[in-house]
Amino acid sequence: MTCLPASTGKKLGLVIDLDTCVGCHACATSCKAWNSSGNSAPPTDTDPYGADPSGVWFNRVHAYEVENEQGESITVHFPRSCLHCDDAPCVTVCPTGASYKREEDGIVLVNPDTCIGCKLCSWACPYGAREYDQTDGVMKKCTLCVDKIYNKDLPEHDRVPACVAACPTGARSFGDLADPDSGVAKLVASRQGYDLMPEQDCKPVNKYLPPRKGKKDKPAALSPQVTDIENAILRWLDKTLSR
Repeated sequence: MTCLPASTGKKLGLVIDLDTCVGCHACATSCKAWNSSGNSAPPTDTDPYGADPSGVWFNRVHAYEVENEQGESITVHFPRSCLHCDDAPCVTVCPTGASYKREEDGIVLVNPDTCIGCKLCSWACPYGAREYDQTDGVMKKCTLCVDKIYNKDLPEHDRVPACVAACPTGARSFGDLADPDSGVAKLVASRQGYDLMPEQDCKPVNKYLPPRKGKKDKPAALSPQVTDIENAILRWLDKTLSR
């Protein structure tokens, strides 16, 4: 079995804002694109354009219909990936040491050279964050883009996971959650960020920010104000384009 480090100098992870995630799947596709061209366990596909496509996805986005405090039905988009837990059962259950947690930054990784594909880590993970690659016969997972965040050839502002860089609404933030003065730690404190399934006692590093409470004001409907001249132009344009 694999041992966890006594402590980690950093706790690099993600903060995901459920209030601003729109479920566009940019995080999932950008992750797929970056890791497929990288050198750390690229996620493969099986028959991607066939009748029964399947493949490895480090990021998945689920959508749920829930009822808010006003009794209205709203859609909550819920991204899911490895949470890089402090007490990661996927690590301690690994019989070969292929699954491990780095002491220097707290990132949980899998060594594909020593993984035997026994799937014990996927059974132990309560979050369903492990992916079995049928092509390579090994387990794979989110790496927080370690080959990107430590790449000194990139500008400093680009040294973030691909999912963070691609998010169009800023719903994903990246940083050191062990540092109370970091932007992500302050964000969690100000928005009451929480652990996913805390009853599992895995102590996930990644945090979720809940949807904001309270009914949002809807913008008043605007009545179009069109002059007679504009009406004539619109009628001519509609007639011309309809030919």
